[in-house]
Formats: sequence, C-alpha cells, structure tokens
Amino acid sequence: MRIALAQMNPTVGDIPGNASIVASMYADAASRGADVVLFPELCITGYPPEDLLLRREFVDLAVQTSLDLARSGITAETTAVIGTVSVQGGDVYNSAIVCQNGGLVGSYHKICLPNYGVFDEKRYFAPGTRAMLVNIAGSPAAINICEDSWSPDGPYHLQCDAGAVLVLNLSASPYHRGKIGDRLKRMRTVAQRYSVCFCYSNLVGGQDELVFDGGSFVLAPDGGTIASAPRFEQALVVVDVDVPAANPAACPGISTVTAAPPGAPKPPIPAPAPTSVLSDEDEVLGALVCGTRDYLWKNSFNSAVVGVSGGIDSALTLAVACRAIGPENVTGLVMPGPFSSDETQDDAELVCRNMGCRFHKVPISAPFESLKNTLAAAMGGWPGGLTEENLQSRLRGLFLMAFSNATGAIVLVTGNKSEAATGYCTMYGDTAGGFAVIKDIPKTLVWKLARRVNELDGRDVIPSSIVERVPSAELRPAQRDTDSLPDYGILDRILAAYIEDGMGIREMVAAGMPEKDVRRTVNMIDGSEFKRRQYPPGVKITPRAFGRDWRLPLTNRFKAADG
Repeated sequence: MRIALAQMNPTVGDIPGNASIVASMYADAASRGADVVLFPELCITGYPPEDLLLRREFVDLAVQTSLDLARSGITAETTAVIGTVSVQGGDVYNSAIVCQNGGLVGSYHKICLPNYGVFDEKRYFAPGTRAMLVNIAGSPAAINICEDSWSPDGPYHLQCDAGAVLVLNLSASPYHRGKIGDRLKRMRTVAQRYSVCFCYSNLVGGQDELVFDGGSFVLAPDGGTIASAPRFEQALVVVDVDVPAANPAACPGISTVTAAPPGAPKPPIPAPAPTSVLSDEDEVLGALVCGTRDYLWKNSFNSAVVGVSGGIDSALTLAVACRAIGPENVTGLVMPGPFSSDETQDDAELVCRNMGCRFHKVPISAPFESLKNTLAAAMGGWPGGLTEENLQSRLRGLFLMAFSNATGAIVLVTGNKSEAATGYCTMYGDTAGGFAVIKDIPKTLVWKLARRVNELDGRDVIPSSIVERVPSAELRPAQRDTDSLPDYGILDRILAAYIEDGMGIREMVAAGMPEKDVRRTVNMIDGSEFKRRQYPPGVKITPRAFGRDWRLPLTNRFKAADG
C-alpha cells in the first residue's frame, strides 16, 4: 500500500485557506500514486479552535467547506482521511471524514477526548461512540484521532481485534521538550502489541502559545520506523508499506466502510529520505523560531522590534527573531540608561551588527531625570530604590511601544521563565510587548541556546562577552541578579521541581536543594501570579508552561503545609 502523510500547517479560523492546502497536498499525493493520504486532526479549522466552536456560524462553515472539499477537491481514486468538525443531533464532534472520487465514503467521531494540560476538548465536543474501519485496497485500516491511540482504553483495541492491519492516526500533538520520544514510545506500543503498521500524521506550526512540531511517521509492525517527516516544517511524505489483505470481522461497536481500490498503475517513488534527529538545543531553537514566525505572520505582523540591552536574554530573542522573519525585518533599540556600562552597550550594538539587523540608539537618561524631577514634586521628594529601577524599565517599554505604534512592528519581550516565575520583572516595563519569545525558557537553558546559536553560525554572532557576563539588570550601581535571586543553577532546579513536578518544600529539601533558597523561591513564585497573568503570550517549551498549563487564582491565601 502506498501511504502519504500530509503534515500541514493550518491557520485557526482560515477555513477556506486550510481547505485549499488540503486540496493541494491531496493532488500532490494522488499524482504520486498514493492509495491513501492522511491529514492531521482538525486541519480544516486549525487546532485548537477553542471558543470559535461555540459559534454556530464557524461550525457550519467548517462542515460545509469539508463537504465542498470532498466533492470538488478529493476527485481521484486516492482515499483522503481529513480532520474536521461535524454536527449530529445538535452535538459537535471532532471528526475524520473519509473521501474519494468526489464523494464522502464515511465519517468517524473521536472517542477519547483529552481534558488535561493544554487540552480542553470536553468543553466543546461530544465523544464518539462507535469505532471505525475503512477498507483501503483490500486492507482494513483503523481510524483514530490523536488521543484515541494515546489512551489505554482507546478504540484501537477493538479495531485491531476486529482485523485492522494498520492504524491511521490523525493528530494535533503540541510540542514540549522530549515529547517526540514519548510519542514514538506510545505508538510503538500499539504497533508491536497488535503487529500492525502505524501511520501518524501530525500538525505543524505555531498557534498562539502552542507549537506543533510535525515529526509525522510510519511504523512497521515491529515498531521500527519506516519513514518520518521533518520537524517544524510542512511536508508530504509518501512511502510504500507491506500490509496484508484481510477481511474484517463483524463486530459490535465498529462501523466498516470500503473505499474503491485504485486502478491506475503507481509511478515509481524514491525511498524515503531519513530525517535527522535533533539535539535538545536544536529542537528548542526550532520550536522558538517556528512559534515566533507563525505568531507574527499569522497575525499579520511583518516586522519586529527588540530592546537590546547587551544581556544574553535580549541577544537570544534577537537571534530567534532574525531566524524567524529575517534580519531585514527586525530592529533593535539600544537604550542606555544612567547605570548602563559601556561594555554592555557596545555589546548591544555589536550583536545587532552581527545579526545583520537595523538598530537605533535611544538614550533614556535625560527623560529619566526629567520624570524624576516631575514625580518628586508630586510625591514630596524622590524615594529612589525600586521606584527608580522600575521607572527606567518602564521608560524603555514606553520607547519600544512608541516605535511599535509608529512603524507597525510588534515588540518582542525578552524575559525568560526564571524571571517570570519569580516576578523578577517590571510590569509595563520589560514585560511590555506583544509576544514573549523566551517566556518558557529557564535562564540556564538561555545560556545553552546562545552557545548553540554561535555553533550553528560558525562564529560568535552572540559575543562571548555577553555569554560569559554575570547577569545584571543595570538599574542601580553594581547590581547583580543574585542580589535578588538565588544562583540560576539552583533557582532553575527549584523551579522545575515546583512548577513541573509539583514537589513540596520538604521534598525539594530532601532532594538536596538548599532550604533557604527553596522557601525564598516558593514565596516569590506564589506572590507573582498577578504579574504572570499580565505577561504577553510566548512559545510553550516545557511540559508545564505559564499560561494554558498554569491556572492559579490571583486571589489566593493557600500556602504549602510545609511552608
């Protein structure tokens, strides 16, 4: 059987545009002689459509567009399995339609609806109640949608027991670090348990804070990889696989439909090219670039502006932006203040030159002094301290937003996860902007990624002085981040334990983390929710990112029992 995996990058809400991509990729697969082409979950609407699904006009358009696509776009003998929505008895379903020769062969409704982490499908969809087999070229195939194959109670048990020789899984599986390994492990378990070929077609592209990394694959019955798609890019993979002909058994709870077998001879195709396995740093950089590019392009931003301080966070943000949309579309603002060192400002200008992007030097010292004097008169004297530090940060935010208003460039926020977690950031200052590129990147990972950027570029595009410099906000004389925070090596370990692993204070201390730093950090995290709630969206990288994964009440007096 010749199988095509259409790993596509849809845009949520662009139903006609998404259908056009499906028609184009289908035509390509049909021209290569595919017996079946498998599209991702909800590729007609984009994923996740969220509360658009509560608007009937949206759902009706998706349903009608899917039917029109089946009639006018799926006109060859190649069978297409397409993710969309459907309506039955007033309920909305996450569905797969099976199309061929200008008509609808059958449809399947997703049975296992995930409702954890970033998933909220029970809010929108009714669960399907009947599994499905489709007979393609004499071989029965199980249709699954994403969670159907992840869940230990998924319909694949019933389908494979009834005689399925391959599983076709339409997926929209969002990325986080290490996710692809878990994905492969779960699907190999299904393939090996039932000795079936497993085909997995995943979405690719950025959607708000989520990134879909693609990496679609075909597994042999022994779990070996027959073919795979690249990560973070749209692709069509066509491969020949050996699957036996079989007659499915009649089984309660399963619908069986038959697609007409292709009659035309198949043209020769090359053997699938192996895809490279990405290192952890390359995988994260790929996600950051993909998520940033798609957030900007899909929201009609053609340019970006970054406040470049000479520190490592802004340098990495600038590097990602230049890779995402091209350095010609990125501008750096270098905004020296009263406590900025010559070294950091020289590095700020140098990193912009190295990246090949424009930059402007906009000093803030004069307006800072003017505002100090104005405010001192209103407050009966200047308090200094934190007021003075935050005023500098807010002035930089003001300049960035003014540049954005004047040029249409989106402001990319440069703060990292370590800062967002502990509240080590200024509201309406360094948090001001439209998209926070490294919002989910712990500080220790920022350093690793900066070094990897230099390795990939073959030179120190991020100057070594930036990578090696002791972190400082430079908002007061001789300031260091460690004046306010534990050492980042310790801090990031505590953050991972508390945020991602849900560990309590006693558990962290028992695991060897310094008790003083643990208690101090937990207090900062718990006391900074109001800041995080107002933080711009950013690319999800870790298993539990602030935003969709993290939903704590702002008004909250709960304290850990051992705190």
